[in-house]
Amino acid sequence: MTSKNNIFLLGFMGCGKSTLGKKLAKKLGLDFYDLDKCIEEKAQLSIANIFKTKGEEQFRKLESEQLISLINNKSNYVVALGGGAPCFNDNMKLINEAGTSIYLKYNEGILASRLINAKAERPLIANKTKEELIDFISKLLSEREQFYNQSKIVVEGNNISVNQVVDLLL
Repeated sequence: MTSKNNIFLLGFMGCGKSTLGKKLAKKLGLDFYDLDKCIEEKAQLSIANIFKTKGEEQFRKLESEQLISLINNKSNYVVALGGGAPCFNDNMKLINEAGTSIYLKYNEGILASRLINAKAERPLIANKTKEELIDFISKLLSEREQFYNQSKIVVEGNNISVNQVVDLLL
């Protein structure tokens, strides 16, 4: 059912899962999926609208359904997961059973500087000052790291590159 050529990129919002995932998939000759984009296509709504109209619980249900669908119906891929995806509904267990999980780990300061200019498209942080953003990241990261740290590979740095990730996979 699963393939060891499935790679799951996870980490906090702004850590570069989608950007790195596309490059990594191209370099390895694998398909690329962005789990949030899959959810949006299925629901015919943006993530922000799903949160606003259906709530987080319904979003997390859709997220798990899309993850399971991807795992059961596709192989040989790189998938960028949403920041919270590993933290709900046994998703981290499914991820580790289906392939190689890679945590792209950055500290709060680096994440805040990466997110400060992209706040408008991220509803959870849209109205926060830089100080509030750092506080928010710190709090949420401390809750999520117990899941992120279950990854098979943890890559930590200031600017994680595709070649760094490829070297760890080989």
